[in-house]
Amino acid sequence: MSLRRGGLWIALLLLAGCATAPIVQRATEGPTAEQVWQARFLRSYGRLPTFDEATARRDQIDHQVADYLARHPEVGTSPRVSQFRFHRRVSVGMSKQEVTLLVGAPDGVTSDTGAMQAAARQFWPEIQQRAREMWLYPPGWQFYFERDRLVDLTVVGQSPLE
Repeated sequence: MSLRRGGLWIALLLLAGCATAPIVQRATEGPTAEQVWQARFLRSYGRLPTFDEATARRDQIDHQVADYLARHPEVGTSPRVSQFRFHRRVSVGMSKQEVTLLVGAPDGVTSDTGAMQAAARQFWPEIQQRAREMWLYPPGWQFYFERDRLVDLTVVGQSPLE
């Protein structure tokens, strides 16, 4: 009888472990500039930014985006312009320069296939066809690039994406 209970406890623990494993989600739209900035701010300062700090950051990104669009008018007519200009959200199709302008330099970069496969998990068979490089961003985002273009996104440990 105790062996049966022990087996039951092991099975329950294994199921609980599976239920708590971080979920990987695939997306066509990534985090906003503000979400990445806040995650980095929290990591660096151990607190959320004040209203004044957040306002200054929004003003800074507004200025950067306006300058970029003035220098690259072709982006203003592209399908991704609303994500870039208004929502300040990373989306598939953006260039590395646009991604960096919105969310800054990545926390890590790799072209190692094994690392990309481990990050993408169940989505790797589809992502691997075009992904040549992966950039890492907080909180839990992976951006996959083919040359200069963002071709896919995954995120780990976030609530279900809408």
